[in-house]
Amino acid sequence: MVHIVTWNVATAPPPRDVSSLLQLDTSCTNTDMYIIGLQEVNSKILNFISDLAFDDPWSLHLMDILAPLNYVKLSSIRMQGLLLLTFVKHQHIPFIQDIRTNYIRTGLFGYWGNKGGVTIRMSIYGHMVCFMNCHLPAHMENANQRLDDFERMLDAQQFDDDSFGNMLEHDLVFWFGDLNFRISDFGIHFIREAINNNKYNLLWDKDQLNAAKKKEPFLQGFLEGPLKFKPTYKFDQNSDVYDTRWKTSLFGLNNKKRKPAWTDRILWKLKDVSGSEAKDTESDFEQILKVTLEKYTSHMSYGISDHKPVTGAFTLQVISFMFIY
Repeated sequence: MVHIVTWNVATAPPPRDVSSLLQLDTSCTNTDMYIIGLQEVNSKILNFISDLAFDDPWSLHLMDILAPLNYVKLSSIRMQGLLLLTFVKHQHIPFIQDIRTNYIRTGLFGYWGNKGGVTIRMSIYGHMVCFMNCHLPAHMENANQRLDDFERMLDAQQFDDDSFGNMLEHDLVFWFGDLNFRISDFGIHFIREAINNNKYNLLWDKDQLNAAKKKEPFLQGFLEGPLKFKPTYKFDQNSDVYDTRWKTSLFGLNNKKRKPAWTDRILWKLKDVSGSEAKDTESDFEQILKVTLEKYTSHMSYGISDHKPVTGAFTLQVISFMFIY
């Protein structure tokens, strides 16, 4: 079982209790690997310099919790406020190989790392799997820029000594983070009324990412679980109440609030092998990787940020087929 977490933590330190976030409060915990993608980790210059010399507070806190449960920190990669952590059960370590990490900046035309992606790829029991934690541009009107940035990351993200042309040549890619896609057209009152009545389906067609998946070729094949949980942005801190703050403009105070949105997402894509070259006739077996989403949800109890964390639990299964000639 692979458990993926994405959370924009808004520079806050880690909460003391992360049991629900890591599914440690369930009666049977069978997670083999944790992939934890954080955005807006405190990246003030003094904090960042300290984190270069020592593990950051989030890494230390999670390691204190997971190490006694026989998890090993496989990797940690950070680019300013973006942090990607990988923890693996000890018994799987011999079967995880070819680990590579990298990052790509997209802020300020590629010169600043406040936006972009941090990535780890590895061979898991013989299958190449890639995980990318992203923080894409904010605001309703920047949907096209979000799409452009992600398409560029797919093409440009490379690893040392890499034989892959781009990310999509891996057997499996997970894409997650604060993707910042919004709900278009509908007004704030309609959106909140739909949420209050648990009629999330009324909002799905106007979700910018759902709309883009229907027309953008580079998003074809990316899958996501149903959005059957509340939009995860924007909340008042330490509450489950959507944005009530008055904003300050050049002309004084106004009551324009942010519309709720599913900014925090987890998607995945399996490599399309239908058009690949014919199988090597000297091989009698083909191993197929199957991915099953077990749970996709948000965690409303955490209030340190204006975002709520989102988790996805996935079963990865290797299926062998024998060919008879």
